[in-house]
Amino acid sequence: MKGKLKHLVKAATTAAIGLAVSFGVTASDTPNLDKINERGTLRVGMSTFVPWAMRDKQGELVGFEIDVARRLAEDSGWKVEFVPTAWDGIIPALLSQKFDVIIGGLSITPERSKSVLFTEPYSHSGVQVAASKTLAGDFSKIEDFDSRRVKIAARRGAFTVQVARETFPKAKVLQFDDDAQAFQEVLNGNAHAVIASSPKPEHEAIKHSDALFIPFSDRLSKGNEAFAVRLGEEDKKAFFDKWIQARTEDGWLKERYEYWFSTLDWQDQIAGGQ
Repeated sequence: MKGKLKHLVKAATTAAIGLAVSFGVTASDTPNLDKINERGTLRVGMSTFVPWAMRDKQGELVGFEIDVARRLAEDSGWKVEFVPTAWDGIIPALLSQKFDVIIGGLSITPERSKSVLFTEPYSHSGVQVAASKTLAGDFSKIEDFDSRRVKIAARRGAFTVQVARETFPKAKVLQFDDDAQAFQEVLNGNAHAVIASSPKPEHEAIKHSDALFIPFSDRLSKGNEAFAVRLGEEDKKAFFDKWIQARTEDGWLKERYEYWFSTLDWQDQIAGGQ
């Protein structure tokens, strides 16, 4: 077994070899992993949104997803190449083989599972609403926002659009290319609220306390985020699942999640704060 694996993971470190051995693969089983090992670089599709992935003051990518992808590559003996991609086109880009895997806060949904193969979850975020004090200052219940006269902003292609439509079926959902534009629409007085993955709504409500507030004490939805690979790439899924399991058990994923989502210790790294 080790002899066969030696060729398979020739570009990998001892840690990556240990992972491969643990789920018992042979070279004939792993054509997709073989391609990454031969190249020596893991190509990661992602989209920038705080605090998952963003640019620091030097223009370098930082954030929870960036930490995850870099650690995965390091443990596996690979270099990492990030491929920034518009969120609403990230699954088509994966399917057209522009990168090897999506590591970008992608929530598992039945609809997406028809197009991609998800790994086990590696994080569990939530969805929250930040509302306009001017337009929705007296709103405190879901029913208040579920009206045809209410406009809710969201990032195009995100899981939050689905949550908005399910939670507020009567409201009009306005879709934008990124979270910043969605929040700006509310700050400009053109929408009653914005729905986004935590902790963005909470952070923005603190930054703009004169204009925004959090109407609900509980999050609207709990997400299960996973890596995504192409359908049929079971060898990659198995390898990534083992890595996720190892980093979950040793607490590394939790520690990184807490740093990026429960603190603002990283804020000074980012141009203009956030």
